[in-house]
Amino acid sequence: MVDTTDTFWLYDLKVEVIATDRPMVCNHQAGDYFLVEGENLVFGPQGSFPLYPLAALLPMLPAKQRDTAAHDWMTTDAEIACPDPHCGGRFLITRTDRRSFSHAETTGLPEHRSTPYWQQSSADKEE
Repeated sequence: MVDTTDTFWLYDLKVEVIATDRPMVCNHQAGDYFLVEGENLVFGPQGSFPLYPLAALLPMLPAKQRDTAAHDWMTTDAEIACPDPHCGGRFLITRTDRRSFSHAETTGLPEHRSTPYWQQSSADKEE
């Protein structure tokens, strides 16, 4: 049985390449995307994503996953520029689904830890 008092929520995200009037320089094309599902990156049909833009995006993603105030820039601003100053690519970060997590299933603190969520069977999750 999951203790619902230790629950927190994270948004799943879609990070999609969008074009501007400037040419793309990096190895991404308009429409390429990846998903953030909990702590996992799930690459779209292209199966890959260039390292340097990914490195620039990674610090933003945990903040975009969390609830923020309606007028916080993290809530309202969704486009991030490619870190290459010569590249016209931008990345649109969209909040998609929202999922709950248990602190006990995600923490490394021994006194609070239970079975990690990714090691639980389907039956365990439904209890």
